[in-house]
Amino acid sequence: MIFTIAARELRSLFLSPLAWAILAVTQCILAFQFLSHIEYFMELQPQLAALEGAPGIADLIIAPLFADAATVLLLITPLITMRVLSEERRSRTLSLLFSAPVSMTEIVIGKYLGVLGFFVVLLAMLALMPLSLLAGSTLDLGKLAACMLGLLLIMTAFSAMGVYLSSLTQQPTVAAVTTYGLVLMLLILRRGSGLSGDESGVLGYLSIIEHYEPLLKGLVNSTDIAYYLLIAVLFLVFTVRQLDRMRLQN
Repeated sequence: MIFTIAARELRSLFLSPLAWAILAVTQCILAFQFLSHIEYFMELQPQLAALEGAPGIADLIIAPLFADAATVLLLITPLITMRVLSEERRSRTLSLLFSAPVSMTEIVIGKYLGVLGFFVVLLAMLALMPLSLLAGSTLDLGKLAACMLGLLLIMTAFSAMGVYLSSLTQQPTVAAVTTYGLVLMLLILRRGSGLSGDESGVLGYLSIIEHYEPLLKGLVNSTDIAYYLLIAVLFLVFTVRQLDRMRLQN
């Protein structure tokens, strides 16, 4: 049932013009950034040729591109996740799911995987840009894989947060705004590193960027992976508990 719900959710996303518009706009923005990074790399070529161990394509094109993608993800995640459960509550079709022979966990994971499937499509389309550089240059595929893993982990965490906040309200707009606020807060927590003492270390650890930057450099650390997976699992558990509470009230 999980995959049935996931397929239904993914199909409903692509039946909406919003999903297609988001894909188109996102690709246009990232394609522009990709070309800008290539132009900057070409301008630096004379200086880089004279340096020993100079940064290459992965450092000056791919990593900045995926850093830009994380920022774009901040803007589009609330738009994709805002209707996942809030629309079901608003149209009163959530009670039909409650009466179906499926558990709350299956409902939540199914809808979550449907949303995540959309972001995987977006990630695959993004990966085609750096892969196109193979036609005329060499590419560090290991660093590209690390960047893709990092962005996928961010998608995993962002999607779980959006699904949870969508379960708290009947208004998709409210779900979108609160998702945007929460994601933005986790992105800017690093600014608190200017504090002294333990507060700085805690805020730095909670910052999403703090765990994303090593992956952009090709450094895959189990601690960074566990951070994103923990956020995803935590918010999915919150969502299951919220649906259980709603079912008991009905």
